[in-house]
This record gives sequence, C-alpha cells and structure tokens, in this order.
Amino acid sequence: MVAAKSENRVRTQFRSRWNLTPRQAIRLQERLRERVIEEDCFGAVKTVAGADIAFDPETQIAFAGVLVYRFPELEEVERCWARRPLRFPYVPGLLSFREIPVLQAAFARLRSEPDLLLIDGHGRAHPRQFGIACHTGVLFDKPTIGCAKSLLVGEHEKPGEQAGSTAPLFFRGERVGVVLRTREGVRPIYVTVGHQITLPSAVRIVKKCLDGFRIPKPTREADRYVRDLRRAYQAAT
Repeated sequence: MVAAKSENRVRTQFRSRWNLTPRQAIRLQERLRERVIEEDCFGAVKTVAGADIAFDPETQIAFAGVLVYRFPELEEVERCWARRPLRFPYVPGLLSFREIPVLQAAFARLRSEPDLLLIDGHGRAHPRQFGIACHTGVLFDKPTIGCAKSLLVGEHEKPGEQAGSTAPLFFRGERVGVVLRTREGVRPIYVTVGHQITLPSAVRIVKKCLDGFRIPKPTREADRYVRDLRRAYQAAT
C-alpha cells in the first residue's frame, strides 16, 4: 500500500441533519433527489474509492471503511475507517440516514481525494429514486455509483449467463439501473446511478473494477475491511 501525499479531503457540500424522524427523512429524500445529476461530470478517472459498513448488533456500533485505489490498475492507495453508534432506526428505504454519518467520518480521514465513489448500495433504483449512493454523491458532490448485491425495487429480465451480460432494470416504467453478470455461473449485481454519472458510464467503470470475483474490488475489499474491524472490536469487548 502506498501512502497518500495529498492533504485534500472529501468534504460535504452542505450541512445535513441526521436526527430526523422517518417521516422527516422521507421528505428530505424527496427534496434532495432533485439535486441528482445523471450526466458524466468528470474527466479522467485516476482513483476510485469503495465504501461499506458493518454493524455490531449487540452494541449497535457501526464501522465504516473507505479504500482508495488507482484506476484502472486497482492498486490500493490508502484506507481509512471510523466507528460510530447507530442513531437512526432500521427502516427499509432510509438506510442512508443510518449509515452515512459513520461513512462521512471515514471519508473525512482520507488524505487523498478520489475521483469517483463506489457505494455498496442502490442509487436511483430506490422507492424514491434516492438511495444511499445518491445521498452520498449529492452530499460530497462527487461522481458516485451504486453497486448492490441484491434487488431493492423494480423488475428485470434475466441477463445472459456469460460474464459481462446485462439486462435493464425498470421501476415504474423508468430504467433505473442495469443488472450485470460479473462472472459466469454467479448471481448478478445491480448497478445504478448515484450522482454525476450516466448509467452506461457507471456500468463501464464497474466492469473495469472487476478482478475475477462477483463483486467489484473496491466495494468487495471495503466489505472485508469493515468485517475485520467489527471482529476485532467484538474480540476486544
């Protein structure tokens, strides 16, 4: 792992409240979704960051991990983590209010500024078209891709069995994502727009982040990282 030399940090673009009721959170999602840009608002992508979260169910402590990679080489540049107590209840469709506060703390510790973010979760493929990938992208004003392991909303045909095969994901008559077969013989993943990117570009970048596994390397390694952090915490408590 090469240490980052830059002192840039990923900063939030507006002050966000997290001590909301579920009803207030829904109203905020409906307002913020108008800020999502579904255009390619980036130049050459030289670094990408993968982010994920794990929870300790006994203590309700959340662990966030962010790993930055050179792109397209997928060589690790740095990794940062944060730990915070959960404050928002588990409500399907509102997970960003539960998870982003600890993600925000992890991103704030980065010494390098990634060009693009990959979030383990959905973007536009969401009941209000504002999943955690959209929320994160708008909050940081960064090109962001949602890369989820399972379906949240919508319908789709089965993609071909060959690696790289795709099928459109539709929700309420609108195309909100792409179902991508990353390996032959394994379940597909769901690629959706988060912010400042088009769906074709999101799929293209995700494909370049594959290294022989079902899950793209940045989010796969972030998942492994936070699981290790959680295990270490549980062993020490």
